Amino acid sequence: MPLSPLMPLLENRYRTADLGLLLLRLGLGIMFVLHGYPKLMGGPEKWLGLGGEMKYLGIQFAPTFWGFMAAVSETIGGQLLLLGLFFRWACVALLLTMIVAAISHIGAGDGFGGYSHAVESAVLFLALAFIGPGRFSVDQVLFPPRRRLY
Repeated sequence: MPLSPLMPLLENRYRTADLGLLLLRLGLGIMFVLHGYPKLMGGPEKWLGLGGEMKYLGIQFAPTFWGFMAAVSETIGGQLLLLGLFFRWACVALLLTMIVAAISHIGAGDGFGGYSHAVESAVLFLALAFIGPGRFSVDQVLFPPRRRLY
């Protein structure tokens, strides 16, 4: 079979990269808001349990604070992802949260199925921190890239 009918599938589609980033941001943002909001609204009791996982990092103090910060990271970070606002800061906050989640699942002996989602999300947020939010973002409007003169 000649390759000519398959050529459109093999072409570079860099012009659609910004649309792909938008779809990725929207999907991830919605999921992290839905995942983090119940934790945020759970109050100090929920935050205490969530922050208690810091013991796997050797941090025993202020578990309620750490749990609150994880809930804020997921909820507000998800909203910032949706908007593409302060995108890299949101990615770093979510990356750190996912690293702690992965370590706590590993420390609890949950096995690969328990920690794989956190590791996958951490890798994704690390990559997105380098890539940026794309053209269809609030960051692009508020902080347009400098023009290079060369």
